[in-house]
Amino acid sequence: MKRMYARVCTICSILVVTLTLSFKQAEAQNELPVYLDDAKPIEARVEDALSKMTLKEKIAIIHAQSKFSSPGVPRLGIPENWTTDGPHGIRPEVLWDEWSQAGWTNDSCTAFPALTCLAATWSKDMAALYGTSIGAEARYRNKNILLGPGVNIYRTPLNGRNFEYMGEDPFLAAKMVVPYVKGVQQNGVAACVKHYALNNQETNRHGYNVNVDDRTLYEIYLPAFKAAVQEGDAWAIMGSYNLYKGQHCCTNQYLLNDILKKEWGFKGVVVSDWGGVHDTRQAITNGLDLEFGSWTNGLSQGKSSAYDNYYMADPYLKLIQSGQVGTKELDDKVRRVLRLSFLTTMNKNRPHGSFATEEHALAARRIASEGIVLLKNKGNLLPINFSKVKKIAVIGENAIKMMTVGGGSSSLKARYEISPLEGLKNRIGSHAEVTYARGYVGDTTGNYNGVATGQNLADKRPASEILAEAIAAAKNADLVLFFGGLNKSDHQDSEGNDRKQLELPYNQDGVISELAKANKNLVVINISGNAVAMPWVDKVPAILQGWFLGSETGNAIASVLTGDVNPSGKLPFTFPVKLTDNGAHNAGEFPGNKEITYKEGIFVGYRWAEAKKIKPLFAFGHGLSYTTFQYGKVKADKSVISPSDKITFTVDVKNTGSRAGEEIVQLYINDVKASVARPVKELKGFEKVSLKPGEQKTVSFTIDKSALSFFDAAKHEWVAEPGDFEAIIGASSSDIRTKTAFRLN
Repeated sequence: MKRMYARVCTICSILVVTLTLSFKQAEAQNELPVYLDDAKPIEARVEDALSKMTLKEKIAIIHAQSKFSSPGVPRLGIPENWTTDGPHGIRPEVLWDEWSQAGWTNDSCTAFPALTCLAATWSKDMAALYGTSIGAEARYRNKNILLGPGVNIYRTPLNGRNFEYMGEDPFLAAKMVVPYVKGVQQNGVAACVKHYALNNQETNRHGYNVNVDDRTLYEIYLPAFKAAVQEGDAWAIMGSYNLYKGQHCCTNQYLLNDILKKEWGFKGVVVSDWGGVHDTRQAITNGLDLEFGSWTNGLSQGKSSAYDNYYMADPYLKLIQSGQVGTKELDDKVRRVLRLSFLTTMNKNRPHGSFATEEHALAARRIASEGIVLLKNKGNLLPINFSKVKKIAVIGENAIKMMTVGGGSSSLKARYEISPLEGLKNRIGSHAEVTYARGYVGDTTGNYNGVATGQNLADKRPASEILAEAIAAAKNADLVLFFGGLNKSDHQDSEGNDRKQLELPYNQDGVISELAKANKNLVVINISGNAVAMPWVDKVPAILQGWFLGSETGNAIASVLTGDVNPSGKLPFTFPVKLTDNGAHNAGEFPGNKEITYKEGIFVGYRWAEAKKIKPLFAFGHGLSYTTFQYGKVKADKSVISPSDKITFTVDVKNTGSRAGEEIVQLYINDVKASVARPVKELKGFEKVSLKPGEQKTVSFTIDKSALSFFDAAKHEWVAEPGDFEAIIGASSSDIRTKTAFRLN
């Protein structure tokens, strides 16, 4: 009996152990892998996913599988990555392996203003609104990498791609890019800040090598990228086409590894520009993480199903399998791509996004309205006074031409685009009669990469007849509104080519001069992303810088011309009188050949003009209002600071006019005496203040020694030399209102 009892107990024990093990095995099988557990730190999730991947899966996720996507890891449930142009709106769908349109009927987006317009708002709030809105559109279309914004510095007014960037000043660009990036990424979409770095022209963009000293690199061309990384926490950076130190920037040891990843601590993904990779070994070792567009010229030519032949595809795999290279670099690349996936496609809590909504249209209109710059307004010709103006002649091709199609990779298929003429007619209604005359014929095409505007702008009449019609219309009007400038054609504001001249194309200078003779009440609205020459500036009483404003172009311009919106934009770059007033052109280093030396150094834009005592056509930071602002005397909270101190400047600003308005108060710093050549002054702060008539507010700026520093290339560090400094408060770089001295001990 005892023996039987013992046997039963043994059997029961075995059953208990067996059941326990079975339950534990079941629990283990049902236990969520670390990489899928949202509660785990992202670093742990990345390492877990990495440990589960095969060599071929690792190779697969670091290069494209189509024109705009790269593989995920299907076996592990990690989705594909989908990129999209661009900085101003979400690109229409193209075919998997071709540049041709996919023919979708639901991919017509909101076209936001070009980034030069955003920069002209000088508003961090507008940058945040822009990023949040465009990020939502990308998310709705299931794109998790937005190829933008662009922050290359405005070195020359002939750069065909300047309209995509944020101007000539590194401080302004840095402050504007951060809220844009944060806004995009709160949608679970990575902002891919481009083009890193020194991509300041389109001529020979795949072949030129930039020679620039480290001080200029760090002070002028890198700050916006650094801010995007360290302050904006950008999840991706796009390399540029050009070379620097003899290496293409998409595979550049100094830029990508030494500066971006080591100095700045960048944790994100370095994405190649399309066709920007040229060498497998450099791609392996020099910091590239995700390869796109190889075997293409980045625009039109493609080799079907070439993705396995990419530099970081089979060629990389074979080097590993043959033992010629290890997997250390590969694992780093994969970690970065996985991290991006966990922040975007694997984030279960990211919003769903929204697309081409009324809310986004209103955002685009607000940004456009705030970015429009009133350059000149002699005799207060603007806003339009309908008690005096009963007949308005609108003249110029840019009053009717759609601008959202063309210009390169930023070309869009917009849900709609309201032309200036349409916007004016809608707003003015019965207040005045609006007539239209062409004035000149420019680019009559309206098709880019399979997207057509549907406009027929052909006009076979002789130029003399077209001009005569415009002059007659001007003579018969109370007010003339001329819409001219540039367009998105090659050699104007367009990717792939630079402008050939500073002057307006299509004999517009001649047309404007004739209109000025016909009617003294002439307003020129310049539609462009670049500065242009204005030999007629003294003959025209009012000039408006209109930019490329996107879907809401006509409504935004009409709101400013009629006074519904008081203009508050300021120029993000200098308008020179002539090309040789620009440092790059004065030095003869544009467009250059295979080797381009930035001989002007740190003296870019207003820094050059002030150092050489050149009066610009319109200064950096310039922009008028329909009201007036009075500045008080700037005060400092201390007169002497130590290297560890901060100093605060305050200035009272009062609206002394009869309209509510916004003023952009600008702080510049002057190093009175330095051991190195320094600019006359540099922008180190700006605030946009809204004031009702008669209202006064105090604007304050707080800086530390970083605002006083220059980059010492020999020491490879930022240096603030003890000595005397000036804090300069201005309404522009040339309109100085008050200043005060202080000293750094």
